[in-house]
Amino acid sequence: MRPAGWPPHVATFPAPAKLNLDLRITGRRSDGYHNLETVFCLIDLYDTVGLAVRRDGQIRLHTPTQGVPPEQDLVCRAAASLKQVSGVTVGVDIWLHKNIPMGGGLGGGSSDAATVLMALNRLWGCHFSREQLMEIGLELGADVPFFIFGRSAFAKGVGEQLCDMEIPEQWYVVVKPDVHVNTAAIFSNQDLTRDSKPSIMPTFLSLQPFRNDMQAVVLKEFPQVAQAFKVLSQYGQARMTGSGACVFLTFPEKSQAEAICHQIAEIYQSYCVAGLSQHPLLNI
Repeated sequence: MRPAGWPPHVATFPAPAKLNLDLRITGRRSDGYHNLETVFCLIDLYDTVGLAVRRDGQIRLHTPTQGVPPEQDLVCRAAASLKQVSGVTVGVDIWLHKNIPMGGGLGGGSSDAATVLMALNRLWGCHFSREQLMEIGLELGADVPFFIFGRSAFAKGVGEQLCDMEIPEQWYVVVKPDVHVNTAAIFSNQDLTRDSKPSIMPTFLSLQPFRNDMQAVVLKEFPQVAQAFKVLSQYGQARMTGSGACVFLTFPEKSQAEAICHQIAEIYQSYCVAGLSQHPLLNI
């Protein structure tokens, strides 16, 4: 659906959120980053990206985020990166309608950047392969390649080594506590465990029970997340996605998820969402 106020000539593209169904830290790298293993799942909670090709070569963001200079916004950086690598002379007008909560571990900014790369690859006629776009995306953020990969995945490294993983059809209740978790601060926390054993031939079943190695630190440092986790735990096995702050429950049936979401929505910003088999733009 086209957001109100956007010009009629603007092409719109969906940017879905993600959940980390499982997240393990297997070590710290010499460059300061951490080696991870994670199970990524796309969900049907979307931002909307609007794009219109400019002939003068400029990149303009018409919906800036308060406090973020446009040239530092991930969507503008994505467009600039693709323009530099491809050598195209055209530019783009960008609109962004945010629906994915920010600072929740749902990957909204990374998904927006990935959607810009995928859509402009077509609109600008760049003809890069998906693998080439993933390489460009990795320079913007560790989660960007996953969204370009576009399917449920098991990921290693900083999240850029991806392979398909079959995930059963599931529904999720996602809760966003009213707090922003600083990912860098969690990664540098002295209590964070970094010694999970690497998986051998991982599958959805072999990784059970799922966990999140960052969860204990976040629950300790952020009472708002701990309280939301406690509320959700009344209804099932709650887990945190990414470095937080969002926590979620998994259900096999939509009716179950909707019923629980209705109850929790009286207390928290909540979403009842389905898992996606692939990114809506996977075939463009």
